[in-house]
Amino acid sequence: MSLIKGITVQLLTRTASGRDGFNRQTYSEVWEDVTNVLVGSPTETELIDAQNLTGGRAVYVLHIPKGDTHTWENTKVRFYGETWRTIGKPIKYIDELTPLQWNMKVRVESEAADERQG
Repeated sequence: MSLIKGITVQLLTRTASGRDGFNRQTYSEVWEDVTNVLVGSPTETELIDAQNLTGGRAVYVLHIPKGDTHTWENTKVRFYGETWRTIGKPIKYIDELTPLQWNMKVRVESEAADERQG
């Protein structure tokens, strides 16, 4: 039994589904549940890095459990009743050197912030 427990978040996954009339790839999108995700606050350094590198403002940092195979880059995530957009590249750690159940972290920003910029 673990003392630390994550929440279930929903991740928007895209799967190639065919070609359109212009021979461009089409995709189907499905929300998938990902369990045991820790939600934390970004450090001051992560806030500055996200702003400088991507122009996004990190609101939360998601810690992803070991063994997860989803694509977390440039996608949407739902939790706490809101939709968020991942920013930057996920940071992955070596499984054997990570003592707990989580080995990757992803920064997210409010999707509303993305709409204001565009």
